[in-house]
Amino acid sequence: MATPHDAPLETLFLPFSSGNLRWPQGPVLFLRARDGWPLREHAASDQLICEQSFRPFAAALERSGWQVHDEAQVQADATRYALVLVLPPRQRDEARALFARAVELLAPGGIVVACQSNNEGARSGESDLQQLAGLGGKLTKNHCRAYWTAPAQGNHDEALRQRWAALDAPRTILDGRFHSRPGVFAWDRIDPASALLVEQLPADLAGHGADLGAGWGYLSAEVLARCPKVTALDLYEAESRALELARRNLAGSNARLDFRWHDVTAGIDGRYDFIVSNPPFHTPAREDRPDIGQRFIAVAAQALRPGGKLFMVANRHLPYEQILNDSFGQVHVAAERDGFKVIVGTRGGRA
Repeated sequence: MATPHDAPLETLFLPFSSGNLRWPQGPVLFLRARDGWPLREHAASDQLICEQSFRPFAAALERSGWQVHDEAQVQADATRYALVLVLPPRQRDEARALFARAVELLAPGGIVVACQSNNEGARSGESDLQQLAGLGGKLTKNHCRAYWTAPAQGNHDEALRQRWAALDAPRTILDGRFHSRPGVFAWDRIDPASALLVEQLPADLAGHGADLGAGWGYLSAEVLARCPKVTALDLYEAESRALELARRNLAGSNARLDFRWHDVTAGIDGRYDFIVSNPPFHTPAREDRPDIGQRFIAVAAQALRPGGKLFMVANRHLPYEQILNDSFGQVHVAAERDGFKVIVGTRGGRA
């Protein structure tokens, strides 16, 4: 799902197109991979393994014919790579852990090449990779910075690599009630918007429900704790790192649970008695995208049974009123606080 001009992706390949680096003959690994013409211009499908935990990006890679593996598959494979490409995330502990994995997975003589936009931590990323393994060079273009290591000869800081590898490991939060890890949304706290939504959940919710954009499972956990008549709950989440945490956080529930690594904007199957959602309104690159939340609303309306209810929370300024009124027979604002609003939509006879 790369945009027509994916500046970090394009700049990541600049060292190769400029002649500063030579594309290797051996296997290549792409961490946090995204599809786009620069990738297709350089890599062969039988050479490249892509790792991507965000479902829309993974689906785009699969449609283009690339092999997409999850983190466990990559770690279990004995392959060592001549080149590891990295599009580091903004969260620094997560990015450092990713650099540690990239260095670990290099073959002798292999290199790590990374790229970030300047406003997404490029200078910090360059400094971190230099501290871990030393730099072989860097280039800037498109308001981005590409930087790379010298060929690996086992001379990286192994003690530092081991410390950084553990930085994004799952750990308990909120006095041990939940597990989370850096990089997922609101990873170390209860998001205030979700907390406001939880306060408005009626205790008599019952039947089969869904959580759209479930994250690490906070909303779902509260639904199950507060609403004993809920018999089944489907969790839809595009980020697999978060979904695995939700699976762990909801273990032991008496309700039937289904964990779905899925892009809600592509539509969902099912007929639900209720839906809860704190929909995202930006991409992983933090680009504002209110159309994502609008699509969540439309999908929820289509998936509810007549009389079913959507309980959602959103920033007060987001333009959701039109799609809500178009999609639901009844709409009302149940609460407002700290710039957020909780909206309840009841589906009429037709969506």
